[in-house]
Amino acid sequence: MTDFIHGGAATAERNADIAAFILRVSTGVWFLVHGLTKLFVFTPAGTAGYFESIGLPGLLGYLTMLAEILGGLALIGGIFTRIIALVMAALLLGAAWFGHGSAGFSFSNPGGGWEYPVLWAITMVALSLLGDGVWSLGRRR
Repeated sequence: MTDFIHGGAATAERNADIAAFILRVSTGVWFLVHGLTKLFVFTPAGTAGYFESIGLPGLLGYLTMLAEILGGLALIGGIFTRIIALVMAALLLGAAWFGHGSAGFSFSNPGGGWEYPVLWAITMVALSLLGDGVWSLGRRR
């Protein structure tokens, strides 16, 4: 335990690699689930309809669904992690602004506030700084 807390540069690098792996895979799974929910539960047409109902082009619903599915898979695999994480951060900020902004801060508010998507956007920025981490297809050796 002391090595974990007071470890040197090698310990810090190992911990950062493991942290990146945990963030990459967990958020990748969440994005994949969200995208597949839009595909199989809400349907592509329903997702496009929702986007239109909040004043956005329906095409953006299809693109968001595709970004969540492909971005989630890329994060899980560790492919282009830094770029994908920043793209997903932008997607989440768009969700916070357009989909949840009018509901206030707290996600427990009716309609879900913007706190949750903004927290995930911040997490994606942190992941973009960490990079692929260990056990990734995109890691440069």
